[in-house]
Amino acid sequence: MTHTLILASASPRRRQLLAEAGYSFEVDPSDLIESEPLAGVAPAEYAADLAWRKARAVAERRKTGLILAADTVCAVGAEILNKPIDRDDAERMIRLQEGHDTEVITGLCLYRADRPEWLGAVEISIVRFRPLSDAERRSYLDSGRWEGKSGGYGVQDRDPFVTVAGGSFSNVVGLPMERLAELLAAYPNFMK
Repeated sequence: MTHTLILASASPRRRQLLAEAGYSFEVDPSDLIESEPLAGVAPAEYAADLAWRKARAVAERRKTGLILAADTVCAVGAEILNKPIDRDDAERMIRLQEGHDTEVITGLCLYRADRPEWLGAVEISIVRFRPLSDAERRSYLDSGRWEGKSGGYGVQDRDPFVTVAGGSFSNVVGLPMERLAELLAAYPNFMK
């Protein structure tokens, strides 16, 4: 059976990464409401669980296809940073990360819609976040570039205060392409 790849995400960054890598895919966002993590849940466990739940939600309404879901979070220590809810939340996240290394964690899930079979993985990259002056921080927050981005920033936007210090650059953007290729190798009938 040939598998069509279905991206369970509305993320323009994930669509762009897949398209640039030459993948043929459909988009069917999961529309899953992302709950805040429970106290004590490890960031990697949280990201992996959300990716699995997104993939399963799309698989339940499709009859065929290979569902790809991902969830990316940032973590400083054990504190998980999702997408900021407003400017104040973005400022809190930025201040928390300044002068520290932040883990960028993406949970990936490939789920077959025709049967309950799935593969998952977690990819972790390290981002170095330099301290900002008050003027830099205010200018960045006023720009609104933090909206819709885990941790409140995006390396793909060339934000000058973050650099990828270790791991996959595409993971920091939101989809670790190297790890995805490894997972897709388990599906020899997948059509790229």
